[in-house]
Amino acid sequence: MAEGTAPAARVLIVDDDAHIRELCRLYLSHGGFSVEDAVDGKQAIDRVDHEAFDLVVLDLMLPEVDGFDVLSHIRERDTWLPVVMLTAMGDEEDKILGLEMGADDYMIKPFSPKELVARARAVLRRASLAPASGDQERIHHPGLVIDVNERVVNAGHDQLSLTPREFDLLCFLARNPKQVFSRDHLLDRVWGIDFEGDNRTVDVHVTRLRQKLLTSSSPYEYVDTVWGRGYRFQPKARE
Repeated sequence: MAEGTAPAARVLIVDDDAHIRELCRLYLSHGGFSVEDAVDGKQAIDRVDHEAFDLVVLDLMLPEVDGFDVLSHIRERDTWLPVVMLTAMGDEEDKILGLEMGADDYMIKPFSPKELVARARAVLRRASLAPASGDQERIHHPGLVIDVNERVVNAGHDQLSLTPREFDLLCFLARNPKQVFSRDHLLDRVWGIDFEGDNRTVDVHVTRLRQKLLTSSSPYEYVDTVWGRGYRFQPKARE
């Protein structure tokens, strides 16, 4: 590695299909990533526990320990490690459950390996965004303080445990209070890519974010649903 060059982001591919693992490795390596793999859920958990990764690409249907258990384990130990899950065509309930458990993105098999590289770059870009050194940015609303540099959110007396996507979603909405944003607009501005498939991933992330805010000690509600139009950040006292 040349002096001054940042190390390649490390990606863990978790899939029991050797062909898919090799295809992902080929394209991600060509895209500048350092790629490792795991053949089942048990091996994935062991590698995540003992090694440092920047991104996990996780198949949900795995032998030994399934992808849901792997995802749950990852979120218990690390809310910030981005996870892109792989689901089979038509597994709508699995996709929604995975998002509710904290996955940052999903792809439906069969998928384009070039699209996987684009998704990986977008997820890592969003997870690593921070203001330039010295530009301290804090977003203040009633009962809520967002430290953008430290990526910390305090609601009332509580520090919230948010995934990278939930944090980015909250930041975007809180920077633009009272404005209504459609699902497609949020996908473009928060997810940062042309999102293929069901835009209800926005609904799932908003629901998770709203639940975390509501279970905090803050006496305010923050995110409104504007029926037929989208979502809006508008603090108001709880009833």
